[in-house]
Amino acid sequence: MKLNERSLAFYATCDSPADNAGFLYKRGERHTAYHRRWFVLKGNMLFYFEERESREPVGVIVLEGCTVELCDSAEEFAFAIRFGGTKSRTYVLAAESQAAMESWVKSLSRASFDYMRLVVRELEKQLEEMRWGLAAGRPCCRHAPAAWKPQPSGTEQSPERLPALPAVPKENGCAVWNNTPGTDRLPDATSCEGSDDDTNPRPPPLPPRRRASSGEPGSAGAATTESCSNFCRLHERYGREVARLRQDWLERQRDHQP
Repeated sequence: MKLNERSLAFYATCDSPADNAGFLYKRGERHTAYHRRWFVLKGNMLFYFEERESREPVGVIVLEGCTVELCDSAEEFAFAIRFGGTKSRTYVLAAESQAAMESWVKSLSRASFDYMRLVVRELEKQLEEMRWGLAAGRPCCRHAPAAWKPQPSGTEQSPERLPALPAVPKENGCAVWNNTPGTDRLPDATSCEGSDDDTNPRPPPLPPRRRASSGEPGSAGAATTESCSNFCRLHERYGREVARLRQDWLERQRDHQP
């Protein structure tokens, strides 16, 4: 690996925030004696200096392809940075306290790009789950049909499954109202009250949030479209408010400038 020494020295001593910094005892490569050095962790690079006020680092450790683990040593609170290669050097360091050792081990273990890739993949997975949760109310959602296809007799089992549907953590009701079992039960509930009560929203089997005025299974798509249009109108309304506030703030900033 080729590194530009001047660029590294500038990066090590510039005003950019460090992920961790402090004194550690570093064991020599040829001798087992420990020397007190000032360490600065920035990204995946661990710089160490002779003193805290030194203008240039003595060396740098690139924390890629390595593991940080505790080790047995004459010094207390010691840990090692081990690399995967057979001829790679192992750096043995020691902290001044248990808390400092735990802090350094944690920060060094999270400094590599491999760890960042794991974090990014986990965040992408959570984002995908959130998107599927927001889209759970759409008729084309792949989660809703999978829960009801294995049931051959939907007329007997759908009333038992219906109470569990409101557990979906969304309040817009799309995941509950647009399911096939819910639309099958809607005409049954209205018909048991009589044909003259189609416009009455008070039958006991229907929750207050349901819209029983349509009474047709084909109205599920219209309800979804209406929910989406309501969201778009709210988004546009508050978006205009945010844009107006931002414009006012920019004008005040220009007024205060000399």
